[in-house]
Amino acid sequence: LDLADLQKELDKSQSVFPENPSVWVKDLAGYLNYKLQAPRSDPMLSQHPHDYPYCLVSKELKNIIRSLLGRSSSVLELFFDHCIYTMLQELDKTRGESLHGYRICIQAVLLDRPKIATMNLGKYLEVLRSHQNRPAKCLTVLWALGQAGFADLHEGLKVWLGVMLPVLGIKSLSPYAVAYLDRLLMMHPNLTKGFGMIGPKDFFPLLDFAFMPNNSLPPSLQEQLRRLYPRLKVLAFGAKPETALHTYFPSFLSRATPSCPPGMKKELLTSMSQCLSLDPLSFSVWRQLYTKHLSQSSLLLNHLLESWDSSSKKVRQSLQETVRSFKVTNEELAARGPNSDRDVAACDAACKELLRKMKGRGFPWSRLLLVLLVFAAGFLLHDVRTHGSFQASSSARLLRSSGILPASQQAWQKVSHCCLEGYRWLERSLPVYGSQAAAVLEPLWAKSVEVALYASEQCSSLLSWIHDSLPCFIEWLQSRVPESLLHFAECVRELLLFLVRSCLLPLLECVAAALERGWKHCVDSCNGAVSWDCVGEHLTSFTYSSWIYLQNTTVAVKNWALAMISGH
Repeated sequence: LDLADLQKELDKSQSVFPENPSVWVKDLAGYLNYKLQAPRSDPMLSQHPHDYPYCLVSKELKNIIRSLLGRSSSVLELFFDHCIYTMLQELDKTRGESLHGYRICIQAVLLDRPKIATMNLGKYLEVLRSHQNRPAKCLTVLWALGQAGFADLHEGLKVWLGVMLPVLGIKSLSPYAVAYLDRLLMMHPNLTKGFGMIGPKDFFPLLDFAFMPNNSLPPSLQEQLRRLYPRLKVLAFGAKPETALHTYFPSFLSRATPSCPPGMKKELLTSMSQCLSLDPLSFSVWRQLYTKHLSQSSLLLNHLLESWDSSSKKVRQSLQETVRSFKVTNEELAARGPNSDRDVAACDAACKELLRKMKGRGFPWSRLLLVLLVFAAGFLLHDVRTHGSFQASSSARLLRSSGILPASQQAWQKVSHCCLEGYRWLERSLPVYGSQAAAVLEPLWAKSVEVALYASEQCSSLLSWIHDSLPCFIEWLQSRVPESLLHFAECVRELLLFLVRSCLLPLLECVAAALERGWKHCVDSCNGAVSWDCVGEHLTSFTYSSWIYLQNTTVAVKNWALAMISGH
């Protein structure tokens, strides 16, 4: 493509029609489409990246296109329509052009102005219905509208819900619709920008397509849609599910019939449990719908019964009120006559079992033990205060007569004697064993210090090499991977740099500084010459001071306890 020739043609168009930017952009699209010839490919361009053919355009040509589109911003909506309708006309020709020029212009427009694609979705849906027997034309329209989603998730979902969901059951268009949704959600992992787009009106047809067997989707597409369903569910429930889920509950409940497929039944019961646990208004909605959905309610009640142990306390409280109201309703329905008696009996049995679980929570042994301890402590304090001291109290006399008090005093004396003997043994044995251990550990300590310093140096050099090599590696990746992977690599790079600078290097510096301070303190305490005699003296001193501290603490605790017991 001769850029100079293109610029010449564009300058000529602007000089001849200075007040008509619509002519400028049409001339641009016509020139590009005439010059950029290629063999006819499928309308979906499924064998190419999502931004093909615009990704092959040189930087200079992109600048020319953007500059002209910027000066023609008032006619871009009409230009977008012109590109689509011209492509449809070319498809009617036996040997039409390859349409790459129009595709490039559509991608350039929607890259900066994605909302243009969603301004007239109703009109394009009519185009799809009128050309339903021409799959190539329909797929060309879907491809053009779908380019908005790669720049903006919100607009992409609007396109999918507006023109792709209505044609999801058409055999020739369903594969592209599902593949587009898959690519759209893969390119936008952050779903928050799509909150508020999918409501109950759009969500439940998707649920039926994903889980209902023998629908108009082939099994492979249904499986693919089922894999996307969890993310669609997040989009539907939105940022505040605790205020929105009660609007989904009626449709979940009406679908949960005993005859629905097992996979769908499991999903419906799980979703209804989620509604009840997150949105308290779902209980009031359920109470209103109960009499008209007895068979569905019996399934839900039994599911709640099976998952009782994993339910929260808040859900159990709300469920208790609801089940009690159901119990009254069941009695009223049973008194009217035999209509729906089987469903009423199933619901009544589930309600009785739930109420039994709510009442029978087991004996509160922990509370009883706490009450007994408090009572015993109160009785002991009252007994000591009444008799003036612990030794004169009835509790002390009872302990002495039963032999518990002498036995406990004897046990304390034995423990004290053993501790004293252990301390004396340490005084005799520690210097001997300490010197032997020091002789063994001295070379190991010196070697470990050397290994630690060497490892620190190697880690520092490795980290600096990684830091220097990352930019080159990123540039290499930029020329070989798609843009989405490029963005992911950039995030990983920032995370690695943050970990290196904020965590790893400071940690290594702190460890090195701590080792240096410890060694310096050891040298200073030994008057500049570290010997194992000096280390043994320090260990003996530390052990002795620890033992004295432990003895003083024990005596203080004992005196405090006796003072509390005797009331002094």
